[in-house]
Amino acid sequence: MSAVLKNDARSIDELIANHKPGHSLHQRFYTDPDIYRAELEKVIYRNWILAGHVSQLPEPGDFKVVNVDKESAIIVRGSDGTLKGFANVCRHRGSLVCLEQEGHVDKFQCPYHGWMYDIDGNLTAARDMEDGFDKASHGLKSVSVGEVHGLILVSFDDNPPSLEGAIRELEEPLTMFGFEDLKVVAQKSYAIPANWKLSIENYQECYHCATAHPEYALMHTMMLDGDKRERASRHMHERMASCGIKDYEVDRIDANAKPGEIGYGYWRTAMFSKYKTGSKGGEPVAPLLGNIKDYDGGQSDISIGPFSYILAYNDHIVCYVFTPVDHNSSNCEVYWMLRADAEEGKDYNVDDVTWLWDVTTAADKEIIVNNARGVHSKYYEPGPLSKMEDMESNFIEWILAELQRP
Repeated sequence: MSAVLKNDARSIDELIANHKPGHSLHQRFYTDPDIYRAELEKVIYRNWILAGHVSQLPEPGDFKVVNVDKESAIIVRGSDGTLKGFANVCRHRGSLVCLEQEGHVDKFQCPYHGWMYDIDGNLTAARDMEDGFDKASHGLKSVSVGEVHGLILVSFDDNPPSLEGAIRELEEPLTMFGFEDLKVVAQKSYAIPANWKLSIENYQECYHCATAHPEYALMHTMMLDGDKRERASRHMHERMASCGIKDYEVDRIDANAKPGEIGYGYWRTAMFSKYKTGSKGGEPVAPLLGNIKDYDGGQSDISIGPFSYILAYNDHIVCYVFTPVDHNSSNCEVYWMLRADAEEGKDYNVDDVTWLWDVTTAADKEIIVNNARGVHSKYYEPGPLSKMEDMESNFIEWILAELQRP
């Protein structure tokens, strides 16, 4: 008989107490809307989510909208040149103010009754209100916005975890790649009909790479276990210094985060020796980034918070952002970035830059959906994780700890 019962009435605390370390989660953590509501409050809205790059909002009035479940934020370059975040909710009767996903405005006008707000969130016009109506107290409500070396982050919490540690400890590697001098050359959304944790858990492990990603596995040693990967990485370590790349590692990811701070991490892994970058044939697709002088045959992984993951090749950057839509569906937003002065048609071709991770993400979507279908089965029970799924195990333990926060 299955260990998972459809009418399991145990509380979240009881499920957490009965979780077996080193195993996947109980079925209800992937299917129960009540648990999802607890995650919204204690995990999802509280934490930082990558919202793009500063190059996308260069001028006052440039904006973009970020949606997470039922919340929507407007991120705009304000009149003083700083980034500001506002809830995309009119202070009149709650309509969405901004229906476009991005653009440039001199003011925001609610499409319902025409209330107008300036780019600093102040209410500037509201027709036919009673005498004494105070416009100053009806501006758009603020949403937390932060920046880590050119990366824009948003949180739907007034007191989110500190970004200071990430800014400090990631400065050296992100400066090496020139993160503040990048531009977004492509952006694509992948709708995934699966719980958000299944999407993130899949990204966090490469146990599946040899099976599911032949294009990726052909080039990247991450598909190997730790010992084999280390032996296959010698050529990269021998070349790193001459290519201007420091051997740097930091692990404050998820459960390893400092109290009160966002989790973050950086590490570098090798590609197989004949490949230079993540592309067809492993050949360069764009000019070298930042201070990098040549190809050492490696790529860096960076994480900032529980939803945002970055791959840094020597010539291009790929950013992954996973956001919940509801308890049974999620979204994966992928950004491809190059150095700001690269010219399309001369220095790069967009299809060449995006090929590998478009193919890989499409394959990931399929296996995540298959995973979700199985997890909903009455025969599902938590299974043991492999030694190649330690990052996923760390993530699971962190989720359970966050759900027990006061």
